Amino acid sequence: MYKRQVYYLIAVWCLISMALMYAWTQTPLGRLANAVRDNPERVAFVGYNTQRVRYLVVILSAFFAGIAGALSCINFEIVTAENVSAVRSGAVLLAAFIGGMGTFFGPIIGAVLTVFFTVALSGITKAWLLYLGLFFVLMVMYAPGGIASLLTMHAPILRRGKLGTLLPAYGVAIMPALVLLAALIATVEMIYAVQDDRAGGVATLFGLSVQPATWTPWAVTAVLWAAGGGGLRIAAGRLRAAWDLALQERQP
Repeated sequence: MYKRQVYYLIAVWCLISMALMYAWTQTPLGRLANAVRDNPERVAFVGYNTQRVRYLVVILSAFFAGIAGALSCINFEIVTAENVSAVRSGAVLLAAFIGGMGTFFGPIIGAVLTVFFTVALSGITKAWLLYLGLFFVLMVMYAPGGIASLLTMHAPILRRGKLGTLLPAYGVAIMPALVLLAALIATVEMIYAVQDDRAGGVATLFGLSVQPATWTPWAVTAVLWAAGGGGLRIAAGRLRAAWDLALQERQP
């Protein structure tokens, strides 16, 4: 009963804070903050004090950070120096970047994914931190705007009613992407099994016990890498063609 009450208390305050933050983004100061984030030189050119805007934003963010800290204290019933450490601040920035700092809902998506890596995935594999790092590198290389940018880029297609033309191409691309993901997981888990003496050199892959000391699992993994990489390369070309076709077509 106590846990349920704590959950509802945190959920209500979280929703209230989200509503207040979104309402603030619609105010003149909130729009100025977005402008300062995107192009501070232009904001200063039109006569606004960018330092004052940043100062006010820091004050307001401290208010919501205080709410988050209080809710965290209620949830975990402990406060240590780690809560105000650089590691915790870096984790928050990492979540915001992964989700996408250019939109309101981007950091929310990033927070959900970060919690998935740190809580759910960490209970499954010891390599969860490596997977999080690789995911971050992929976002930097191919989606610097975060996951939110991958969603918002479909808005023009959705407005034209052409989203259905992309679904077959996405369906084709998913299969080799999953094969590549399986190859990555197999490679990482076998390397970790070799390094971990307590595991006896045995890796558990998709419910199967694998002996990394033999050549068979490595050969199968190499085939998965080749098949997934080649298939994704072909599927990416078809996906780009589908995107070009969807953007060129005009809704009657």
